[in-house]
Amino acid sequence: MLISFHDWIYSDYPPQRAIVNGRYGAIHIATILFCIALVIAISLLHKKDKTTRTSVIKALAFAILLFEIIRRVINFTRGEPMTTDTVLYYLLPRPWCAISCWMTIAAALTGKKTLYNFSAMCSLLCSLVFFVYPVVGFNHGVYLFEDVYSIATHSLLFITSLSMMTLGLTDFRYHREHGKGAWQELFLLCLTFTYAFVEIFVLEIEKDPLYFRPGNDVQKVFGFSYPVFLVVYVGFLLIYFNAFYIVPYLVQHYHKPKALHAAA
Repeated sequence: MLISFHDWIYSDYPPQRAIVNGRYGAIHIATILFCIALVIAISLLHKKDKTTRTSVIKALAFAILLFEIIRRVINFTRGEPMTTDTVLYYLLPRPWCAISCWMTIAAALTGKKTLYNFSAMCSLLCSLVFFVYPVVGFNHGVYLFEDVYSIATHSLLFITSLSMMTLGLTDFRYHREHGKGAWQELFLLCLTFTYAFVEIFVLEIEKDPLYFRPGNDVQKVFGFSYPVFLVVYVGFLLIYFNAFYIVPYLVQHYHKPKALHAAA
């Protein structure tokens, strides 16, 4: 199917557009394998100096920023009437994956450990959900800009989040030096949910950015009633975010006795 560049860049799908189920098709699988291969390749740089390691993250974050800017330029040049609602809708990050994109950019620019931690956790969660059950990106016979944007940004979130960890830029400890600790990441999580409520009830630019409201796509996939889904949702987030702190703690304490025994 031939389309013009204008239709491609503005994602104007033709009336006879081909809707396909590309989930776990060749392109989907190839994308996952490419991301994993790149994560492994980047992890080989873990012994390099910190400047080199942070430069890799900055380069990945810049790629995300580039996609975010391009998408906004495209949206603002569609020729639609610009109201306050439209400007906010196009300008602000709305779903969790978009919020994660900007958190990743902020982490790369500031180099703050807390932002590295939180953006890595959120970005990995969003990218895993996307790759396990993508509802956008792989569902058209022709990959227009919006499809490329979805696939590219989620791929970059996956690569960047894991690279932050393999390159030693994160520090998942409940208690860190100078009174810092997991409470800072908890504060950012609360701030993220506060922002989501503002999006929903104040700005009214997104119906369900964090997928916790009744009838969302995740609930439909699992087929839970909303009360059951909400319990599972809260329980999953508690387990997921705590796992980043518990697993390193258990690994450290598992190896510690061995190291002491070897030294004796």
